[in-house]
Amino acid sequence: MNTRRISRDGTALLHRLREPAPPRPEQCAFCGRDLPAGHRHLVDIEDRALACTCTACGLLFQQPAAAGGRYRTVPDRYLADPERELDQQAWSELGIPVGTAFLFRNTVLDQPLAFYPGPAGAAESELDEQAWQRALGGSRLADALEPDVEALLLRRTEERVTCFLVPIDVCYELVGRLRRCWHGFDGGTEARAELDAFFARLAARARPLPAEVTV
Repeated sequence: MNTRRISRDGTALLHRLREPAPPRPEQCAFCGRDLPAGHRHLVDIEDRALACTCTACGLLFQQPAAAGGRYRTVPDRYLADPERELDQQAWSELGIPVGTAFLFRNTVLDQPLAFYPGPAGAAESELDEQAWQRALGGSRLADALEPDVEALLLRRTEERVTCFLVPIDVCYELVGRLRRCWHGFDGGTEARAELDAFFARLAARARPLPAEVTV
């Protein structure tokens, strides 16, 4: 018996057992199919939650009457309006207490909401309708926003207020990224670097808001 060979094989087996199992792919919430990275999402309007979906199931729920309208497909558009950027006055009208937030209209509550990413996730705050109108009443991005499934993602720096219209799941992706790297009261250097990189990717992907927007 070759004890050296058995020893080597046993050591290799122990190393394999100690390695973490590869993560299981996410599955479609409706048919159970394994999903690739970058798959689509639906918004569960009643539970205010995201549901992962395969392409086929996502197409089914694009029909207005599907599931009684409970689920809505998250669009895949990224828009900017470089001709009409938000200013510091608009930011003040919104009363956002932090440097990054995303805003959207919730049809169940029939009002706008604001979410602030942080170390514990996203803190929710109701927005006053009058404040929304004062800050965003002239915003073409706000006018183009689809309720429940799209958001205005805002970031305030010393130089400007940046605003993109994005799919709502992108905002929760940012929340998850910041949670993993947040340190201290304001997030720290790593969180700021993550924000810089995230907004740079949005700027590269967003297209200018067309003159005629189909919502």
